[in-house]
Amino acid sequence: MPLATTKQILEEAQKKGYGVGAYNVNNMEQIQAIMEAAEETKSPVIIQASRGALKYANFTYLGYLMKAAVIEHPNIPVAMHLDHGNSLESAIKAIDLGFTSVMIDGSLMEDGKTPSDYAYNVKVTKSVVDYAHARGVSVEAEIGTLGGIEDGHGADEIHLTDPEEAKRFVEETGVDSLAIAIGTSHGAYKFAGASNLAFDVLKEIRSLIKIPIVLHGASSVPKELIDAVNKYGGKMPGASGVPMKELQESIELGVSKINVDTDGRLAITAAIRKVFAETPEKFDPREYFAPAREALKQVIIGKMKDFGTAGHAGDYTVLSLEEMKKAY
Repeated sequence: MPLATTKQILEEAQKKGYGVGAYNVNNMEQIQAIMEAAEETKSPVIIQASRGALKYANFTYLGYLMKAAVIEHPNIPVAMHLDHGNSLESAIKAIDLGFTSVMIDGSLMEDGKTPSDYAYNVKVTKSVVDYAHARGVSVEAEIGTLGGIEDGHGADEIHLTDPEEAKRFVEETGVDSLAIAIGTSHGAYKFAGASNLAFDVLKEIRSLIKIPIVLHGASSVPKELIDAVNKYGGKMPGASGVPMKELQESIELGVSKINVDTDGRLAITAAIRKVFAETPEKFDPREYFAPAREALKQVIIGKMKDFGTAGHAGDYTVLSLEEMKKAY
């Protein structure tokens, strides 16, 4: 089975009303855990790499590890996605490496921190759409800004997406999916108190645009993972995320792609800390990476079931990039 595009994966999810997790990766063990979870639950999956991850692991190393996922799991629809690309150049680099989907985040300037204006967002997004669609590659964009900083990316303040502006933006750029801001934020400290997502904004946007909607900053930061990290020497007081019931409500209201990064980091960190605390004599990386990989796998299995992704891997035949070119 060839690599899938997020356009196809998300449109199929949209038809049947389930969500698809997009899971950030930095190394081999994360990719293996996510793919094993997808295989076990028979779920389509989006594996994504941020610019920070690609800098850490090296673009080529990580790109080919992601491609290995397709070879090892030929019955699972898999999309390779660039998360938070900041320019046409970053998108071109990913596409040249074989990514089937790219995000261009023109809601922020190229530094990834300073909010841009609408005209800048349209201009940079349209340049990526024109380049990517000519090659069959899907494009995700963002309008509105999320709070929090993760992987060096994010803004200090949340600016909720304006529904009418979102409609105009989709019409002017031709993007395949749209990330919106409804109150989520990057990182492990999303809310000072209870979460308060703007479902009214989501409902209005859903009524105005037809393409799949994306929710960033959507890790749940489960208490049991925070407790496990802290039990073995961590210091994460006050960490909080988006409750699963709210993520499920957002899926019911029209969200098709849910980005998850922090929860995976927590699972890995808790597992490694446990090995070091209970067996300090161990020094073979395989002896702590293996339980970390298993811990992440179990977290992803839970997400795939909770998002409704499980069981949908065999629903459709994946279209190649050559076939997707014709769709544009």
